Amino acid sequence: MANNLTKRFFFLMTSAYKVKRKFLICILVLFKVLSVVTGMVEIQNIFIDGSAKTPHVDFNQHSGDLILSGKSIPENAAKMYEPLLRWVNDYVGSPRQTTNLRLSLEYFNSSTAIWLAKIVRSLSRIAVKDYVLLIHLYFEIEEYDEMNMDELKDIIGMLVDNIPDAKVSIGLKTYGVDENGKTIRESTILI
Repeated sequence: MANNLTKRFFFLMTSAYKVKRKFLICILVLFKVLSVVTGMVEIQNIFIDGSAKTPHVDFNQHSGDLILSGKSIPENAAKMYEPLLRWVNDYVGSPRQTTNLRLSLEYFNSSTAIWLAKIVRSLSRIAVKDYVLLIHLYFEIEEYDEMNMDELKDIIGMLVDNIPDAKVSIGLKTYGVDENGKTIRESTILI
């Protein structure tokens, strides 16, 4: 009789455990669905050290700063930039009020330019009222001083042509920096 009671008690306890476990799994699934629907998905920041051919990357969801610096001449640009574009597409779903795309690239190739255009296009789809996308472009001071209005118009034209259906307010800031990265001159243009 005691053995039978022990078996029944064990059966009831394991059944209760299975019910609790199923209940907890249902709650977790429901929370996941709600977080996706309401845009509460936590995005992991991306930090990648630069190399001789790839840029330093620091994409921070909490601050809204997306930084690319150094050189960008990767052998396989898609391998480098596809994960960044996926991250940006996720970020657009729950952005900061001000998003700063900081491009301090000493040199980049044409395949990088295509991926940068895709990133800017994706960021331009931030669809929250009163949110702002600031694109920061850093140049060596000599290059900045030699840049004429036509070259600046070309840069703006490339951006505007790339984002005809922008949902967010966009500003462009250009900086002339010295060899230590200190800003010497700057200008701001609202698009």
